[in-house]
Amino acid sequence: MKKIQKGSIKKIEKIALDTFVLEISSNIQEAHSGQFISILCPPKTLRRPFSIKGFKDGVIEVFFKLKGEGTNYIKSLKVGDSVDFMGPLGQGFKIENKKSLLVGAGIGIAPMLFLKDELNAANINNFLITGFKAQSEVIYGSDKTVIGGSVIDFLPEIIEKFKPEVIYSCGPEIVLKLVGKTAQEYNLDAQIAMEKVFACQVGVCRGCVIKILKDGKVQNATICHDGPVFDAKAVVWE
Repeated sequence: MKKIQKGSIKKIEKIALDTFVLEISSNIQEAHSGQFISILCPPKTLRRPFSIKGFKDGVIEVFFKLKGEGTNYIKSLKVGDSVDFMGPLGQGFKIENKKSLLVGAGIGIAPMLFLKDELNAANINNFLITGFKAQSEVIYGSDKTVIGGSVIDFLPEIIEKFKPEVIYSCGPEIVLKLVGKTAQEYNLDAQIAMEKVFACQVGVCRGCVIKILKDGKVQNATICHDGPVFDAKAVVWE
């Protein structure tokens, strides 16, 4: 099991409707896009998972959206307060030296912005499109932002103009399913970061099991441990 970490709040700030950025100073040495951290939110027993939006010099950055007692607890924290967390957890994106199309929806923009930074640092050409339900929910940093519609509707046009060699995506299940479908239609590889409410966070409780194709057989995989990033072609959608 991953070691429990102690950090302190460096920054907490509202960035969109019910959406906040949180920076935690820690002793973590390494983190990659697609991975997540899991924060203890007393009095709740189960930790709350958050995709990593950025990492530099031990500072972990995440976005969180107010949804319940856990996220309201985090919102109540102040700069300098202590944070109990686990991470980085999970398997991140496998970065390839290929022209990259990034697709994010809602809070799923977080790992996409991190990935975009990593691709830029590696001088890999990329284009990020994100979608939000309303202007009030927009988080900035994308090359194209869709408001009130679906990012999927814009993918064929972008693929034909930008001509990516690989697609990366994070967002609700329906978005990821359609990204995978679109990627197959254009004969493109796609990596998707799946979202799920986790319990144990480390693959023990089996509460986030999905079906994947591996070695020609349908097998079980846990999103929190075997993922959250999967080859889109391997996921068996139910």
